[in-house]
Amino acid sequence: MSTTTLHLEHRFADALPELAVDWQAEAAPGPMLLALDEQLATELGLDPAWLRSGEGLRLLTGEHPPVGSRPVAQGYAGHQFGGYSPRLGDGRALLLGELTDREGRLRDLHLKGSGRTPWSRGGDGLAVVGPMLREHLVSAAMHALGVPTTRSLGVVATGRAVQREQPLPGAVLARVAASHLRVGTLQYAAALDHQQPGTDLVRRVVEHAAARHHPQVLEADVPALALLEEVTRVQAELVASWMSVGFVHGVMNTDNVTLSGETIDYGPCAFLDGFDSAAVFSSIDTGGRYAFGQQPAITQWNLARMAETLLALLAEQAGVDQDGAVERCVGVLETFPTLYGEAYAARVAAKLGLPPGLDPQLRTGLVGDLLALLQGARADHTGFFRDLARELRAVGGDQGTPARDRVLDLPAYDDWAARWRALGPDPDAMDAVNPAYVPRNHLLQAALDAADAGDLAPFERMLEVVTHPFTERPEWAEYALPDPAGGPFVTYCGT
Repeated sequence: MSTTTLHLEHRFADALPELAVDWQAEAAPGPMLLALDEQLATELGLDPAWLRSGEGLRLLTGEHPPVGSRPVAQGYAGHQFGGYSPRLGDGRALLLGELTDREGRLRDLHLKGSGRTPWSRGGDGLAVVGPMLREHLVSAAMHALGVPTTRSLGVVATGRAVQREQPLPGAVLARVAASHLRVGTLQYAAALDHQQPGTDLVRRVVEHAAARHHPQVLEADVPALALLEEVTRVQAELVASWMSVGFVHGVMNTDNVTLSGETIDYGPCAFLDGFDSAAVFSSIDTGGRYAFGQQPAITQWNLARMAETLLALLAEQAGVDQDGAVERCVGVLETFPTLYGEAYAARVAAKLGLPPGLDPQLRTGLVGDLLALLQGARADHTGFFRDLARELRAVGGDQGTPARDRVLDLPAYDDWAARWRALGPDPDAMDAVNPAYVPRNHLLQAALDAADAGDLAPFERMLEVVTHPFTERPEWAEYALPDPAGGPFVTYCGT
């Protein structure tokens, strides 16, 4: 294999040239591979040994894209912490192109940290080792947990120092995604349509997104409305997955909401130790806009911003006026709480080992009462559910058992546990969906600090652990524990 035989398509650039700027990545003076997802490489039909070669590294940094490819920086807009930014785009990223994997799925191959582009807005367009390794590990962990996500193919150190508060080692991440279409793509397209009537760009984005992710939309009477329905559905499922594993995204701007329903952008993200709806880890989220418990409501807000971009097209397709278009969009947006609530309750019911056909009202009450207990005690979100399965297996039942020891209101817990056990929960089914390991924030930060200093061993060990989240091993005991020091944990976006 070589860059002369690897074929990358340029469907996005061809279909939406107004949103694509042809660009070339900056050369890496001293490329060195830090991490490679060999399983993902194989899924893509790429030879891991070749990716480790000099030619493969030049692909992963974008220095030598395949013959016939067309790398582009993508344009998009977005609401960032509630404020609209009309011109964002790939300020430090490039879409190398699309390739078809071994299952026939079209996948984007995209770079992060590959240098300045016309969208850089004064930034240097570069990335550093720590945040890129964070994205590699956390996205791999999310994939292992069954959460829809973009994935990191590899991280390459560039041999270039990057100035942040201090000089740090530079790196480029090669990201694989179903696509990089996002709500912000539609926002930018709608603005261009307004500035240049007749471009019909929103319609073309809708058709391109439908062809990539939701083909049934193309057959709908009102494709714009059908796309909103599908994205609402997949985003409800996605945020329910986040909530079920205790994941806090940290920067849920509209440019980080994919039309495919995959998680994207692992900047100031973290996992809960103690259960807390108000948990915030991002250094820049001073108002708690993207707190753990806010994630469903913010997702619905982001979908409303998507709906705004579709109003004119929807009115045209449906043969209604602006008010009629608004009414139809509101009808879709109002389905979100139910879609999310059902998806989340089903996931928590599975975490509790309960059968899928359980009476919804009974399930909702059981889940709600449990969450109140966890919130009141700030119980370890990951450890509690594993201990609950141990409690079922313990002789003697409800006295002195691990899960019970994690809560404060023991009479309320005993009442809840009696109702739960009466439903015949299955501890083996619980262990199949409740991870023993997630990326514990303090251990990940320690691993990234070591990597910055040139020692990859802690990172590689943690990567092995979190990509086998349901397999308990005695030698991995420390990875199952929250930070013994407690206290607040802060993450940074790395730009």
